[in-house]
Amino acid sequence: MTPYDLRVEYLHVPIGVGAREPRFSWLADHVQDAFELEVSTGGRVVWASGPVDGPNGGLVAYAGEPLAANGAYRWRVRSRSPEGGWSEWAASTFETSLLDPADWSAAWVEPAQQEAVVERWSIVDWVRGLGPHTSPEERLRPPQLLRQRFDVGPGVTRARLFAAARGVYSPFVNGARADDQVLAPGYDSYEHRISFQAYDVTAALTEGENVLGVALADGWWAGRIGLTGSSAQFGRRTAAIWQLHIDYADSTTQVVASGSDVRSATGPWAYADLFVGERFDRRAEPVGWDRPGFDDGEWMPVAEVGADHDVLVPFRGEPIRRVREMPAVSLVDTDQGTIVDFGQVLVGRVRLRLRESTNGQRIELEHTETLAADGSWFANIVGINKEQTDVFVAAGGPDEWEPAFTFHGFRYARISGLTAPLEPEDVVAVVLASDLEQTGSFVSSDPRLNRLHENVVWSQRGNFLSVPTDCPQRERAGWTGDIQAFVGAATNNALVLPFLERWLDNLRADQLPDGRIPIFSPRSPFDAEAADAAQGIGSIVAAAGWSDAVAIVPWTLYERTGDRRVLDENDDTMLRWVEYQRATAAAELPEALAGAGLSDERRRAQALLYNTGLHFGDWLTPSTMEGRPTHEAIGVAPALTSEYLAPMFQAQTLTIAGQAAAALGRPADAAAFAARAAEVRAAFASEYIDADGDLPVRLQGVYVVALAFDMVPPELRARTAARLVELIRERGNRLDTGFLSTPYLLDVLCDHGYADVARTLLWQSDAPSWLYEVDRGATTVWETWDAISPDGAIRPMSFNHYAPGSVDDWLYRRVAGIRPTSPGFRTAVIEPGFDAGVEWVRAHIGTPFGRLAVEWTRAAGAGTTRGGVVGTVTVDVPFGVTAHLVAGGVDVALTPGRSTHVIELGGR
Repeated sequence: MTPYDLRVEYLHVPIGVGAREPRFSWLADHVQDAFELEVSTGGRVVWASGPVDGPNGGLVAYAGEPLAANGAYRWRVRSRSPEGGWSEWAASTFETSLLDPADWSAAWVEPAQQEAVVERWSIVDWVRGLGPHTSPEERLRPPQLLRQRFDVGPGVTRARLFAAARGVYSPFVNGARADDQVLAPGYDSYEHRISFQAYDVTAALTEGENVLGVALADGWWAGRIGLTGSSAQFGRRTAAIWQLHIDYADSTTQVVASGSDVRSATGPWAYADLFVGERFDRRAEPVGWDRPGFDDGEWMPVAEVGADHDVLVPFRGEPIRRVREMPAVSLVDTDQGTIVDFGQVLVGRVRLRLRESTNGQRIELEHTETLAADGSWFANIVGINKEQTDVFVAAGGPDEWEPAFTFHGFRYARISGLTAPLEPEDVVAVVLASDLEQTGSFVSSDPRLNRLHENVVWSQRGNFLSVPTDCPQRERAGWTGDIQAFVGAATNNALVLPFLERWLDNLRADQLPDGRIPIFSPRSPFDAEAADAAQGIGSIVAAAGWSDAVAIVPWTLYERTGDRRVLDENDDTMLRWVEYQRATAAAELPEALAGAGLSDERRRAQALLYNTGLHFGDWLTPSTMEGRPTHEAIGVAPALTSEYLAPMFQAQTLTIAGQAAAALGRPADAAAFAARAAEVRAAFASEYIDADGDLPVRLQGVYVVALAFDMVPPELRARTAARLVELIRERGNRLDTGFLSTPYLLDVLCDHGYADVARTLLWQSDAPSWLYEVDRGATTVWETWDAISPDGAIRPMSFNHYAPGSVDDWLYRRVAGIRPTSPGFRTAVIEPGFDAGVEWVRAHIGTPFGRLAVEWTRAAGAGTTRGGVVGTVTVDVPFGVTAHLVAGGVDVALTPGRSTHVIELGGR
């Protein structure tokens, strides 16, 4: 009965907790009707909850005396069952971060450095194939090494390092890495917030002289980022800040802070850029630079550049780490180098082992996601500063090297400059990602469906790197439209809430004063300048379906986790976006109606609809991309669909605002938003839906979203759904939906009596379809359905975009049959998809109460009364979840624990 899986803010035994009132959670394998929780420090209890009545569930907020900055706390919990009384106590620990700007005394320090070259490129430049004409060595600059000496006395009991950078950094203490995370502090909206990390460095300290070292590179701060590859978007000079807090046995504390005593020098890198790549010269490495005894007499002093502590925020969630390694599957020698296949499109970098090398030997590593149809090298990502090429200069003898300050999206690497053949064990792909706990799984009797699911998981892993990106090679931007389309699927596969909460922190910071939510976050000052200077799509700042992520992402997270804080934190930002939509609707008319003589009734309806301005619409709708160059085709779907999709998402966001208000205990606001949403829907229907249930544009996506968001009057829904099916049939039973509509396509069909059509689309093998990609060897989800054409031609597109993988959520809910019916899975339904086209499924989802799992099979069964097909379902239900099994016309209440049920399915 003892509680287990104890967590603070979703983390096990965390240090650096930034919440002033952190939440505690645990699991219990019994019905809990009460709990008791205590928090203590130094043997003194600072909060005792006393017995608290309540069912299973966590996220109990701290309610004791104020927590101290950099404090070490022990907590324990016990739970009570109606039958067994109180359990034993279960205990764990947590530590707080620096909680207030006043907790900082350190100065930001800048190493002596040349300023980053400011490169400014536009989308038009990218389309025209323009770019820099000089080598990376001529344009890029070297990372810096920073070194601080300090003395440590006897009796150290605890040491915590808090650090951040304008750039990316790696901290060392006496030659040892502070921990295993990489590319700290991660990507933030640096104008407004810079995350700082907490490290346990107790074991690295020694009595006497010690050295704290920091390697500092451009990263997202000054490097080349985004679609255009423009540099120095946040700043031209890198800097770092740190405080080392050392506790002694005599209860004293020593603080070592960055300041004027820090010295700096260039290191062994000629340059290190997230996009371009990294050039490392082993011969230039100053051996021992981060250890005592090193002569830094020729190093330069740093400059103190202020004490801007207000921008510093404790890091939230899990950092970027090396999460796995992928061995080489094959090596093929060519005239241009050895092509290494790792068998999987991934995100990370290559670790190379040289059995022998010569002094000055230059080895080049290029990266790509696919080869040409004939197996030759093909760079699928083209653009400004998208080289994805690393260079290693050897010093002679055996060596091993892995880049430190870059990452790439690739399956293949081409290695040139070798003097001896590589063996497969000499080259490894190191996978980088935000180190999220994997909480779900899906596997079925069909290998193609399993591969589709794995493709989604790999795309999620690769694009959940510091922020949720669209792709890991060309842009790496936190596009709002992509994550709002995919967030439901993401929650099934991993514990994404802390990761997405941190991204939402940035999104809130990036909201414009007029309420607009930008189309991606983090957003740099250059992004704002570029939008102001651009025309057409490049000028878009906020967009329907993209900006609505501020409502859709928090609400979906709440539905799947039951965590109200994600609603509370984002509520005001959501409401400011809603108000912007309202004000814009009231002030503007679509171009086609400007100057038209509208009736008062129609003018009132138009004043309710957010249906003007530039938007992306149902982006990359397949039929709109056919027969045109990509740079022209991408504008077709926005032009055709934006006027209709914008008010649909407006209505949906109003609905979510009302639901959020209800969840947060504001019933009057909930009713007001529900009424506004109804008005928008009524105005939309009167303006755009005719008596036959048709919409002005005969594209599947417009019909899908209209049905999904309840824009169609009830008496017309059947006709609208039938028209959608006609459109699908006209396309040869293939989908024709874009970014905004694909997540809803199969559910809309199932909910309107066309489950057979949904299954046909799922199993479709012709493009566009999910299994078309699988059949052509996809190991991630593609940006476009035909990135490899039926004749084998390769298009220069991203092979790693998770947004179309939103279908994975449907696999969990409609095929495996696991879905919540109240927030956080407190109630749930298990409804196996016996008619989905597979013979068996095994799946599970991590809920706030533990693992909810289902395993089902369908097979012929002798002696049945309904035709011989039998479904066997085994379910694992955690305590705290009230679940029902619905199948074959039966509805069975499930008890906690494992149970098996046999259901006659008739002749299906």
